[in-house]
Amino acid sequence: MTTLEIAIAKIKKLPVEQRNEVIEFIEFLEFNIGKISQIQEQIETDEKEVSFTEAAKDFIGCLDSNLEDLSYNPKYMEVSQ
Repeated sequence: MTTLEIAIAKIKKLPVEQRNEVIEFIEFLEFNIGKISQIQEQIETDEKEVSFTEAAKDFIGCLDSNLEDLSYNPKYMEVSQ
């Protein structure tokens, strides 16, 4: 006999009021499984890889250094030894 068959046989022996409690418990379990699935989906969504630019987008341009773009200045592009 499978687990399902054993469960059905036992439920059939219960009075109607207790059968209703079993149904409510099963619905409770289904509800919890749904909540767990939603939480797992949210975690998977939150854990997606983010580029450095995306992560730092709130800070881009927040400093005013009064320096020119160093990538165009040959003096700063030279390798110092």
